[in-house]
Amino acid sequence: MHEVYLGLGSNLGDREHHLTEAIRLIDERVGRVTRQSSFIETEPWGFQSDNSFLNAVILCETERTPCEVLRLTQQIERDLGKRKEHATQRSQSSKFNVQSSKFHDRPIDIDILLYDDLTVDEPDLKIPHPLMRQRDFVMTPLHEIMNDK
Repeated sequence: MHEVYLGLGSNLGDREHHLTEAIRLIDERVGRVTRQSSFIETEPWGFQSDNSFLNAVILCETERTPCEVLRLTQQIERDLGKRKEHATQRSQSSKFNVQSSKFHDRPIDIDILLYDDLTVDEPDLKIPHPLMRQRDFVMTPLHEIMNDK
């Protein structure tokens, strides 16, 4: 069994419903959710918007590979209304370079933060998430549930 920490965020529509439903679907499709942080409200990061975010981090126990977790969480995002226009627009080579990225409002975003002690450096998957330490909206809820262990 593997431990995967996932960061969740929503700033469109019923944000609390989007997060709650994403957590339910992750528990159903990816693996058992064993810890969940509080929901915190934050300002957009990397772009301007009138819509604040609701963010959380969860810990999930899974038998899935990192690539399977990515595929399943992306499907959950689509099922909850995330469309291409909501997705982060960036080239493959600059996927995690904020200066060349354009972030958008979105109903749900799910990021793989950590997967066991694994390091992955693939074009579409970076673990640990390369920007997580720069984001208080990730680190605050992450510390909340890591300190509960």
